[in-house]
Amino acid sequence: MTSVSINNSADFFGNSRSLLKKRTLLFRYIAEINLIFGLWYLQWRITHSINFDALWLSIPLLIAEIYSYFGGMMFVIGLWRPLVRQIKSLDQLTPALPKTDWPTVDVFITCYNEPPEIVEKTAQAALAIDYPATKLRVYVLDDGNSADMRSMAEKLCLEDLQSPLLQQEADRIDAELSLLVERLQQLENLRPNTQAAEQWLKESALVNHQDKTAAEIFVQSLQQFILWLPPKHQSIAERLNSEKQNVEAAIAQKELELVDLGRFRYIARPKPAGVPHHAKAGNLNYAIFSGETAGEFILTLDADHIPKPQFLKRVLPYFSTYNLFSGKYEQNSIAFVQTPQDFYNIPSGDPFGHRASLFYGPLQQGKDGMNAAFYTGTNAVLRREALINVGLQYFADEYSKDEKRLDEFQLVGGVSSNSITEDMNTAMRLHSAGWKSVYHHELLAEGLAPDDLSSTLKQRLRWAQGTIQVLIKENPLTKPGLTFWQRLQYFQTMYSYFSGFATLVFIACPIIYFFTELVPVKAYGSDFALHFFPAFIVNRLTFLAATWGIPASEVWRSEQYAIALFPLLIQAVWSVFTGQKINFQVTPKQRQSGIYLRMVWPQLLVFSLTLLGIFWSLYRFAIGQLNNPLVHLLNSVWAIYNLLLLWAIIRASVWQPAKE
Repeated sequence: MTSVSINNSADFFGNSRSLLKKRTLLFRYIAEINLIFGLWYLQWRITHSINFDALWLSIPLLIAEIYSYFGGMMFVIGLWRPLVRQIKSLDQLTPALPKTDWPTVDVFITCYNEPPEIVEKTAQAALAIDYPATKLRVYVLDDGNSADMRSMAEKLCLEDLQSPLLQQEADRIDAELSLLVERLQQLENLRPNTQAAEQWLKESALVNHQDKTAAEIFVQSLQQFILWLPPKHQSIAERLNSEKQNVEAAIAQKELELVDLGRFRYIARPKPAGVPHHAKAGNLNYAIFSGETAGEFILTLDADHIPKPQFLKRVLPYFSTYNLFSGKYEQNSIAFVQTPQDFYNIPSGDPFGHRASLFYGPLQQGKDGMNAAFYTGTNAVLRREALINVGLQYFADEYSKDEKRLDEFQLVGGVSSNSITEDMNTAMRLHSAGWKSVYHHELLAEGLAPDDLSSTLKQRLRWAQGTIQVLIKENPLTKPGLTFWQRLQYFQTMYSYFSGFATLVFIACPIIYFFTELVPVKAYGSDFALHFFPAFIVNRLTFLAATWGIPASEVWRSEQYAIALFPLLIQAVWSVFTGQKINFQVTPKQRQSGIYLRMVWPQLLVFSLTLLGIFWSLYRFAIGQLNNPLVHLLNSVWAIYNLLLLWAIIRASVWQPAKE
């Protein structure tokens, strides 16, 4: 991940602060010019350039350009207020927060059919998080109920119990338990003398001097172990019994702590036939509602995402605010904190376009500035209270419509099960309920990216289908509770997944011209140049300003895949709107070897036709039969640009890792 860092120094006042990202004002200035020039170009296109002799081509191109303009407009508005947050670690807060007051945290590692050795690495890293052992629990949520996974979990649990950290905790608890047992025995020893002591306290003098001495000794002992004499309304015997009960309760608590010292747990939910299981959302919700977990906060990790030791210390401070009047840290309204995703197995050149520095950077920072940061399923900490409260409200609404859903209570009451992109839908529900979010721009976990095209396309298709599902079921434009800016941020993401249709028009136009010489734009002369090129140049400058600091190669790869995936985006829209059954598919964590040219046949077809069209144009030019050479040149430049964009996915279909 490029430039994912944060100022960890404590040279600012308070515990946190937020700043506008550098060069934001410059970006705004260029973006405003871009929107004006783009609108000017569209006005010219609508009023002066439509070819009425080929409306079947000119109208789709115009619609595609209008679609792209509005997409670009939402893109720049979404980047209007990007926040850079700085925060002090949990152990560096001012005033200090005692470790006894640190919240309890459950780490949920979700898995289905991943190899146990991959999950084990993640679990070991989670157990190594720098956090008090008694306040951290790590759970493997095995939705595949694998015997090998269970065996791995048992082995790792025993290893953790034998670790120096837990042995130290066990010795501490055992020492405290021994003191409590000793105190209980001392209280038992005081019991025979309680009657004499009661009599001595009531009378100013005792007949028997020996009894008086024993009573005095007992009262002194009572003061030593109970620290105060009983109030008038309570006898010494009653006070002694009360103190004994308190000590016994403390002993029971310490014994429970000793038994409960194991931090690593395994949960495999039952999957009865005939009841929807809701994939990853159901897996998470079962862990929340099964009664086996109780942490105040939940860190969700995919099976392969390895957290860094400082994860919790860097994120948890966001969830509380110091109250000057009460002198205490109090819970605030932040529901979740999302951190970046990055991968440690990306090969040189990133052939599959997994680097996401644009999203986990300017885009998430822009969303954060509008209280609309997205939850992306892993590397995030969520407040259990927010998740349960909002989830139960949605379950109640669904139950009121269909009482049969009561059987699904444990599976749908927290994380949204309304879409296969449960993470984004959950974030939108939390935002609509008034909860806030934070994007913390610091790399705190790294995972495994798919390293073959088949797995990559499966993952991208799931994202697209799930996002469009949310649009249909919970349209952010009409969803109660969202602010205008939150609606814009969610809708802009959903809107972008319809770009496949516009892309198809853009790449088809030069091909059609090469073979038919039909033009969708009536005027390709100086008037076209005057309106198109200024708008195009300012548009590229705006994109450059938005992606400043991200390597050009990564930006280019991102742009290539945005265009080259047009068949997948069209498939996603078609499958959702036609009501096809869509299942959650886990992205494979191991390379699926093979050549995948068959999976990119639409791109290969377009690539071949584009090349053929260029060569046909050159042949006609060579034999002197080419009409309008300038228009052919413009279309050839356009076509070559399309070829460069499509090449990325064609190359990825045959890519093989370097042999060791």
